Amino acid sequence: MALGYFATWNMRNLLIRIVASAVLGGIIGLDRGMKHRGAGTKTITVVCLGATLVMLTEQYIQAYLPGLANMNRMAAQVISGVGFIGVGTIIISRHRVRGLTTAATLWASACVGLAVGIGFVEGGALITAMMLLSLHVLPYVERFAARHSRYCNVFVDLEESRDLHGVIHNLKEAGIVIDSMDLSESKEAGEGVSVHMVLYVKKAVGREEIYDIFMKSDKVVAVDFL
Repeated sequence: MALGYFATWNMRNLLIRIVASAVLGGIIGLDRGMKHRGAGTKTITVVCLGATLVMLTEQYIQAYLPGLANMNRMAAQVISGVGFIGVGTIIISRHRVRGLTTAATLWASACVGLAVGIGFVEGGALITAMMLLSLHVLPYVERFAARHSRYCNVFVDLEESRDLHGVIHNLKEAGIVIDSMDLSESKEAGEGVSVHMVLYVKKAVGREEIYDIFMKSDKVVAVDFL
């Protein structure tokens, strides 16, 4: 072990695991808190410490009540149970789903707590570092890929479903291919429809130009890009 062997049941290792859990959970939570996300420092630290306590309890039972412990059962309950907390951070606003990253971070922090709780401190520390790296670096990668992508996700609210024919005609005239399309009831247009389109643009066309193409039809109520 690079940092030492922490799986042995003694007071020194117990303190190291608990402190490591609080520090790692605090680091993850601080990163989310600075971005004003739903789960901040306190929430994620408590989740991480709670998961650590579960594994400590499992090892305690194994050490002092042999034959009664099942090292997988309680850990499995934590992994599934923390999902209920994550659901509370997910918000659906108009056509966007927010909070999925926060929910995933909560789940991952519980896993970090389980790893540290059983003595696998190195694994918890490495995963924490990779989580922070992913949360900070991947958004730039996504934005770079989105800028160079030929695909575009857009929601269009129309007064009536029959108005869709005119919109499709305008897109074809502009050389834009509709890769896929789904219809649902519109919350913006009252009795109208909301159309989710995945567009394939053969040439470099900005969102402003695509927006103008949609707004050629006076039956378009709203246009929302993802």
